[in-house]
Amino acid sequence: MKVRRTELPKTGAPFLLRVTSLPERWDATSYPFNVRAFSRGIDLDCRARVIFLVGENGSGKSTLLEAIAECCGFNPEGGNRDHHRAVFAERSPLAQAIRLSWRTKVAEGFFLRAESFYNFASYIETVSNLRAYGGKSLHRQSHGESFMALFNNRFEQGVYLLDEPEAALSPQRQLSFLRIVHDMAAPGHAQFIIATHSPILLAYPGATIFSLDGDTIERVQYQETKHFLITRDFLSGPERFFKHLFGKEGSDSDV
Repeated sequence: MKVRRTELPKTGAPFLLRVTSLPERWDATSYPFNVRAFSRGIDLDCRARVIFLVGENGSGKSTLLEAIAECCGFNPEGGNRDHHRAVFAERSPLAQAIRLSWRTKVAEGFFLRAESFYNFASYIETVSNLRAYGGKSLHRQSHGESFMALFNNRFEQGVYLLDEPEAALSPQRQLSFLRIVHDMAAPGHAQFIIATHSPILLAYPGATIFSLDGDTIERVQYQETKHFLITRDFLSGPERFFKHLFGKEGSDSDV
């Protein structure tokens, strides 16, 4: 019988306290170290149960999250320590150049990559009877349903590194996902580090948000994120955006 999350022992999240760069392995002239947010090194304070990474495409969110996952021992294609579908000779350059500092080192958790979830679901078909995933093939559900089956059945305690989990979720399902996060994080069962573009997810109360849009990784408030500002302004006056996007008139100052 599956143990209810409320009945799990309190394991004391946050577990991961800091992610720092190793200067001797940092070559700011080569990728990914020359990504703008990484160019001066990394010093990420992770002393929170829920952390969001935000930034434009190409800002380094997924690259950083994958490197942390590798350092945790998770499959860089997605999964946990038990899901090794390929042999990786060595860690990625960024994973070799960062250090993870722990309060309590944990082995449990999961790395979700929305872009490679299909491959993960195919792998699970070959090694699992699917009872641990709700008893139904992840391929015989919608993308959003399969994500929720994973969250509801396999997320219990540990460190969860999620790359754009909203990719398959409707706004209503995003709210359901936040309830799962709360049920795990609030009592200290789990720590989440989530790369996202979703203003709904970013609104999670008390979360720490880091922006990768500058020369360094900086902590920002929810109301300061572009995700919040653009969504708010668009919903309050979409015609202004359409005039700028579609019309011959208008300029950047129109938005």
